[in-house]
Amino acid sequence: MRFSEYMQEWLYGKNGYYTNYKAIGKAGDFYTSVSASKFFGGTIAKHILKLIDEGFLNERSVICEIGAHHGYLLADIVEFLYTLRPQIIKTLRFAIVERYEALQQRQKEYFFQSFGDAVQLEHYKDPSELQCERAFFVANEIFDAFPCELLYKGKIARVDEKHEVHFDIEDEAIVRKAQKYGKEKGEIAIGYEAFAHSMLKGAKHFEFMSFDYGEMEARFDFSLRIYKGHEVFPFFEEGLKKEELFGKSDITYDVTFAHVKDAFEEVGVEMVEFKPQMSALVNMGILELLEILRQNVDEKVYKQELEKVKTLILPEFLGERFKMIRLRK
Repeated sequence: MRFSEYMQEWLYGKNGYYTNYKAIGKAGDFYTSVSASKFFGGTIAKHILKLIDEGFLNERSVICEIGAHHGYLLADIVEFLYTLRPQIIKTLRFAIVERYEALQQRQKEYFFQSFGDAVQLEHYKDPSELQCERAFFVANEIFDAFPCELLYKGKIARVDEKHEVHFDIEDEAIVRKAQKYGKEKGEIAIGYEAFAHSMLKGAKHFEFMSFDYGEMEARFDFSLRIYKGHEVFPFFEEGLKKEELFGKSDITYDVTFAHVKDAFEEVGVEMVEFKPQMSALVNMGILELLEILRQNVDEKVYKQELEKVKTLILPEFLGERFKMIRLRK
């Protein structure tokens, strides 16, 4: 099978890695910004209120997370919206785009445990199903989980029944896409264009904010890697037993944000901002939120939360490696 089909099966097949609930954080295979600190979602909530005050969003807009898994990020956003402006919870709609019913159920349970009947969570299987006037879409580490093709010396990879990779497929469309970004070797994501189109159909006006690791320009080598038990394994590492890791670990690659930008611009969605996560969170007010916390809790609690926030913004942790892209229609 082509590598994109292999990766699709690895992550989203019947027994795929993301098909069922997986722990994230210390008990899982990797950390995310969401698992590091609630202030990640809190800062996004502060930004949403700014969009409402500016008039881009209104008090009846839909706040929708895509690829939510646990639902923690959207829940953190709701919690901070309530803290900063309690009345707004009564008018905003909250939604998650999630294909898998088992994960939908987990998310519903978590929201009920967190908010009871105060927040009604809506579920959709595709962004196009929202059919709303105004929306704010948010995603964390979603683009690196799109299946990709692997390119080397003008040929596309296939994977045999022994999980061995062979570069022997001709595909002019993929080669042209690679040439557009100056790539002769590496990953070419599949599905960004269809994803952008589905979001366009879901809301007349929207902002989409997404965080992921990668760069605007393409990387000129393979970045494909596997995460298992907080260890990282290069996909092409000699002796790596892929058959044992298949479906039981995360497989990912660096995002080429120029490809994301182009996919959305092709359907008329403008990129309004692209910057490191550190700069994005500071500009959106994460330090202001910490100051509010400092004024309302004891020093020990404040210092604990401060250390968590440092993970989000310091360059040696997630602050520089992760990027934020903001797109608007």
